[in-house]
Amino acid sequence: MAKHLNAIPTKHAKLVEWVEQWAAICKPEGIYWCDGSKAEYDRLAEEMVQSGLAVRLNPAKKPNSLLFRSDPSDVARVENRTFIASEKQEDAGPTNNWIDPKELKKTMLGLYDGCMKGRILYVIPFSMGPVGSNIAKIGVELTDSAYVVINMHIMTRVGTKVLEVLGDKGEFVPCVHSVGKPLAEGESDHGIWPCAPIEKKYIAHFPETREIWSFGSGYGGNALLGKKCLALRIASVQARDEGWMAEHMLILKLTSPEGKVKYVAGAFPSACGKTNLAMLIPTLKGWKVETIGDDIAWMKFGKDGRLYAINPEAGFFGVAPGTNMESNKNAMISASRDTIFTNVALTEDGDVWWEGIGYDAPGTLIDWKGQKWDAATATEKAAHPNARFTARASNCPAIAPEWEDPAGVPIDAFLFGGRRPNTIPLVHQSMSWEHGVFMGSIVGSEVTAAALDLKAGTVRRDPFAMLPFCGYNMGDYFAHWLEIGQKSTADKLPKIFFVNWFRKTADGRWLWPGFGDNSRVLKWIFERCDGTGKAVETQIGYMPTVDAIDRTGLEDKVTDADMKELLALDIDGWKKEFDSIKVHYEKFGDKLPQALRDQLKALEQRLAK
Repeated sequence: MAKHLNAIPTKHAKLVEWVEQWAAICKPEGIYWCDGSKAEYDRLAEEMVQSGLAVRLNPAKKPNSLLFRSDPSDVARVENRTFIASEKQEDAGPTNNWIDPKELKKTMLGLYDGCMKGRILYVIPFSMGPVGSNIAKIGVELTDSAYVVINMHIMTRVGTKVLEVLGDKGEFVPCVHSVGKPLAEGESDHGIWPCAPIEKKYIAHFPETREIWSFGSGYGGNALLGKKCLALRIASVQARDEGWMAEHMLILKLTSPEGKVKYVAGAFPSACGKTNLAMLIPTLKGWKVETIGDDIAWMKFGKDGRLYAINPEAGFFGVAPGTNMESNKNAMISASRDTIFTNVALTEDGDVWWEGIGYDAPGTLIDWKGQKWDAATATEKAAHPNARFTARASNCPAIAPEWEDPAGVPIDAFLFGGRRPNTIPLVHQSMSWEHGVFMGSIVGSEVTAAALDLKAGTVRRDPFAMLPFCGYNMGDYFAHWLEIGQKSTADKLPKIFFVNWFRKTADGRWLWPGFGDNSRVLKWIFERCDGTGKAVETQIGYMPTVDAIDRTGLEDKVTDADMKELLALDIDGWKKEFDSIKVHYEKFGDKLPQALRDQLKALEQRLAK
């Protein structure tokens, strides 16, 4: 039996027994309990630098920061190896991969047998959300990857204080992870990223027992099990069962020049500017945007009947390519120190570079595969398109003072959005909660030529931006949203809006400048939450009047004609949407709530008039 390398810091008998059971299966060299301290972080970081797995960046350029290069087979979430192993297949629904849990556990236990030989088993007690918050949840991740430990230090709250809140009998979500590459006696990784081949990679969720098992990948959300696995796939099931919400949403704080505050949560599919919106720098004088969270929101009803949200994470796991001082200054500053970079390029002076950073590559680089790279002769990109930075939220200059308030912040508005060059206006507001749920259920982005499985111009539906992250049948998930609306009154529930920053003219020109100017749309949303804000009722919901959105200083860029087009009701375009929405809804069969069928029918009737 593997020995404990430090004192066991808890009297939670069930937890200790669980750790030892897994150690007996995985057969590590030793068991180490993480305390979450800076000394622990620094020691593990230095060990990985010494072993050649990490490169320490130039402290004058990126203080206390590291660069890792993963294996080319291990660079992103692997949707086709991600499973919701519910007891009944229909509970996983049509949008998830399902395997019988007994069969999957048998397969994975075979893989876990002896998988940690020659490695340390790290026990990571972590809190999703401020430690002790009534909205937070505790998880414990077992891993044989020090890379995972230091990333979890940044992305969650790790260590002794979490075990104190857990006490002797508290509930925790058990998370097991292994890179799936045992070492023979005396063998080492020789600085090469350890992982298993793709067919042995599994990211498995067991909703009924609230377990997460991950094998074979050391990368991102496949390995940092607090991220999508717990924060969305398992938490969405807990939220359904316990009457709250676990959503793939940013949370921002909006302050008017008069000092009034509103909190907005927004769900956007990937490549729709979600992180940029969470860290927006407004172009409108006197308005202020602060960040509560950039990716995930957990929400519970307060005694006053309002939804209160926390950001369950403690850091940002951001996509580096395309991030620059213009597109997202606050993210760049967040990642300027104490940051873990994965799969970006290394400059000659020990700094990082990626495509879209805002300046040309300075000289010869080492690319994400560890090869010399020169812009003049390169045939491939220097940074992987999914290269990441793991940065502390506390480093963000726009972080809101209440981002760690255990009580959460009261949400005034929900935003849904997708990337649509036509049909969907710049912004519209739902007529009711039920109509808003309908809007969330049909979120979609137009597919570009880069997507191989669908024809360019097709709309890929990503309801509530939750398609890869909902831990149960999405038809039941829509029903859960409808039930949430029954738990409070219309004046207490968040108002629901749909935004589309990506409208184009027929000749391909962007109609809206986006980025900081999106604060102008946020201002109108703020006013609508206050019962002001000029609007007209249309067949698809409430739309701003042409003069309702503040264009001060923007008149040259966005003309009255542009504004008319941005806010036009495209009846023909909407009629074309119906077939696509019906095909999308058919997937859910009789699990689709009747209320959503009724909403679609009502919209058809309104547009036919």
